[in-house]
Amino acid sequence: MKKSTKTTYRIRNWKEYNQALKQRGSLTVWISDEALQNWTTDEKTGQPGASPTYTDLAIETMLTVKALYHLAGRQTTGLVASLFALLQIDKPVPDHSTLSRRRGALLLTLPVKASSGARHLVIDSTGVKVYGEGEWKVRQHGWSKRRTWRKLHLCVDAASGEIIAACASTSNVTDAQMLPELLADVEGEVEQVSADGAYDQRPCYEAIRRRQARAAIPPRKGARIWQHGNTKAERHVRDENLRQIRRVGKKAWKEASNYHQRSLAETTVFRYKVTFGGQLQTRKIENQCNELFIKCKVLNRMMHLGKPQSYKVAG
Repeated sequence: MKKSTKTTYRIRNWKEYNQALKQRGSLTVWISDEALQNWTTDEKTGQPGASPTYTDLAIETMLTVKALYHLAGRQTTGLVASLFALLQIDKPVPDHSTLSRRRGALLLTLPVKASSGARHLVIDSTGVKVYGEGEWKVRQHGWSKRRTWRKLHLCVDAASGEIIAACASTSNVTDAQMLPELLADVEGEVEQVSADGAYDQRPCYEAIRRRQARAAIPPRKGARIWQHGNTKAERHVRDENLRQIRRVGKKAWKEASNYHQRSLAETTVFRYKVTFGGQLQTRKIENQCNELFIKCKVLNRMMHLGKPQSYKVAG
């Protein structure tokens, strides 16, 4: 019996990638002229109550620092105030209550580089804990209060590794329910959408069909043909995938359909958990959504610094 060997990869741009990894930990602080000029505002909202002193850009900047360095609200205010003092910047700093109050109303967009062609999108989700005991305490002594989770749904460009779209939901929302919403947030042409068997549902295929993309979703165990060949309707892409799997096997189908690129979504989830941990700091649902979104923006900024370019080593 022939023993299988693990595929080996090597990195082409190790020097550039090594420098990019160093930059992610750099403590060099600079603040752009745009941020300083738009830190505060005198614009009146015309609504009851006081108008905001700080712009959305200032609030987002503070929240980015808070997420990246795992700080509480007061510590974030103290850090930014000390940085302003060191840089001799005469600007006020929002307090922790202002950050909490303004967080949920921010309109955020992901920083994504333009693509020269159609994208191959890979989709996955992960759970992020709101509150409750850790795994060790539960395993040793059981849980004493109910743990609450939120789900982060990610749509990743397989070529660039960027998060193209992100959505948050409560734990009772299924992955398949969020796929149409994720694709609706994606601009430009889509060539293929790869996702695991949890997305093997009609609404997902319909959302992919509307984007004129190819669906690489393995049918679940025990799957049956939806539309048989004796019907006049056009053959469903899911049925064609199932027929192909029956002919050549699931492994060969995954290689032919480039399904293995879907693991890049799991890699993005891993990067998120390593960078930010698996727990949210905020308690309101609208604040939690923007907390997750800001963290996705940080991951994209890190990806823009540089990523490895690997190639397969011939066996």
